[in-house]
Amino acid sequence: MSAPGGSQVRKMRLSSFVRKVLLEVPSPTEQDWPQDDEKDFAFKDSEQELESLPQPYRMINKMVNLLFDQAWEVIMKRDALREAEHSRVQPTIYLPLVESKLNKMPNCMAVSQDYVFIGGAKGFSIYNLYDAKRLYIWEKLKVDVTSIWAADLGSEILIAPVDETGIARLFYFCKDGLFLIKAINEVDDISKQTTCLKTEISHGGDFAAFLLQGAGDIWLDVYRLPKESWLKEVEHPQLAINPKKKVRQLQLNTPDSVTSDNLEMDINICFRGDIKLSLPVHIMKIKPPKPVTGTTFKSPLEVFAKIEDCYGLGSGQNHFIKDTQWEQQEAIFKALFKKYLDGECGEEQLSMATFHFLLPGRVTTMPADVKSPSGVACVLGIHWTGNHNFFLYSLNRTLKDKAGFPLGVVALPKGCSCQSVHFLKYYLVHQGQNVYPEGPLKSHMKCVVLCTDSSVHLVTARGTQEPTVSVLVERPVKYLDEAICAVAPVPALPGMVLTFSRNGSVQLMDVAKPQIICAFAPPRTYHLAVPWTPMFVVSLHRPCFLLRGDHPDEIESDDAKDIQNSIFCFNLEAYPLLENICNLCTVPQADMTDSMAFAQVLPLEKRCESFLQERFQKLEKKVKEQEHWARLRRNSLLLQRETSRK
Repeated sequence: MSAPGGSQVRKMRLSSFVRKVLLEVPSPTEQDWPQDDEKDFAFKDSEQELESLPQPYRMINKMVNLLFDQAWEVIMKRDALREAEHSRVQPTIYLPLVESKLNKMPNCMAVSQDYVFIGGAKGFSIYNLYDAKRLYIWEKLKVDVTSIWAADLGSEILIAPVDETGIARLFYFCKDGLFLIKAINEVDDISKQTTCLKTEISHGGDFAAFLLQGAGDIWLDVYRLPKESWLKEVEHPQLAINPKKKVRQLQLNTPDSVTSDNLEMDINICFRGDIKLSLPVHIMKIKPPKPVTGTTFKSPLEVFAKIEDCYGLGSGQNHFIKDTQWEQQEAIFKALFKKYLDGECGEEQLSMATFHFLLPGRVTTMPADVKSPSGVACVLGIHWTGNHNFFLYSLNRTLKDKAGFPLGVVALPKGCSCQSVHFLKYYLVHQGQNVYPEGPLKSHMKCVVLCTDSSVHLVTARGTQEPTVSVLVERPVKYLDEAICAVAPVPALPGMVLTFSRNGSVQLMDVAKPQIICAFAPPRTYHLAVPWTPMFVVSLHRPCFLLRGDHPDEIESDDAKDIQNSIFCFNLEAYPLLENICNLCTVPQADMTDSMAFAQVLPLEKRCESFLQERFQKLEKKVKEQEHWARLRRNSLLLQRETSRK
């Protein structure tokens, strides 16, 4: 914004040529004069001459020009991002195959076998996984269910819901009814009530662990589940009937679109409160490791003689450092970092635990003389926040003095802090495809680690070899909305994990390559209401996962009755890119005898047996060849003799 120059009386001005170069005194001789070039002159219209504006208009002019410049920079950046987005190879996006509409807000969900368990107001509901029909509903609580777990026990299912007050319950669900086993931490005295923070059930439902908090303390209770006794008590209910309880019919939802004829389960199933099943057996109580203090041992021999109850990467409890040495080190530390410690709060938070039930062959090996059923967890691994150790607790007491645990220390890249750890079933790459080898394997482990900076790493450990760490996804720098906030393995697909990003995208990644295979999304009219904490569940035995979607118009509705929430089912077998992967996920050992990678993961006994069989087959083949050539030579000699006689 500038005004053309001039006085009150407008003067006529002619356009002129203005030389762009500096003026200088010409040379006396004409030969030395520079040659005129049209590029050295610029046409300047005298009518367009500008002069500066007075204040405050000059400041306004600068602000407007700055605003235009900043807007132009934003436009250019958006155009560049749009061009880069179009140039990027977008994965194939698949839509869900089944939608289940709910008239209540779901708080949590779990899946087992062909059923989906959704926790909500005053209880939980049971749905069919494939046709999305609600089969049963159990609403007998005064508060909502906030989290729920389900484990496959064969033909039965173990359900573990936790309500808003932190009370965890165990239910036994089978064709004969729904049975309440026990409220794990419910007490009559409210002042002594504890809160369940997290629950974990082992593969197969042999063990269960509950992280409890109360009276300023936190600990982990581990139970052995008597599922064989439950099966007998359900088959013969007269042995476990409680005469004080009455049989109550389980509420059955039969909307207009669902009739009793198209329900796959028996509608006469009832809530059997009259039958009392065997209670879980408490086997151990685990507390966070105590702070390291001065030694109480009198000699180093006592330190080595001490055997801890847990096997870890060195808990630091057994040492020979005296109190005076600790005090000296603490004084030196405070003197060096005094300026950083002055502003810190003295209140110490309770340590939280992340725990996993581990099967044989992942982190541990089973001795040859110890017989354990296949697929039964043998070790409980625990990591406490603020601690650098990963503790391993044997679930089989006979292993305490018979088996050691080959472990390794893995250091993540600088600046990366572990947010979650996800163990993968060990897989191999056979003929360019990820497969699960049949039979037992020796101690081999692969796990996916999601860090707090949204980077994803793959940790691989092979027996006595040094663990390796590879980067699957770098920390986002350019596209911050693509930061990964959750990771979930897909057990039905070898080496595959689901990644959930802050922008609401859901992608399937092959960690062996690594690369994105495809993506999943709800219909266009739906989206993830809270994409940084998505509500989903992955089936352990079926190649499918469930995802909650919300309609934008219904989220903004003030009437809770009008809100319709949907649970979408993605069946991975039905998508073309994943059909072959789902069908060829397990390969017999006979088809992988020539694979060097497969031979390295076999236990020592199996490797020796395979080696001896291979040597025997070679010797047998060689003997047969020698016998064949000997037979040919003998026949040749006989033929020569007969010919000579004639």
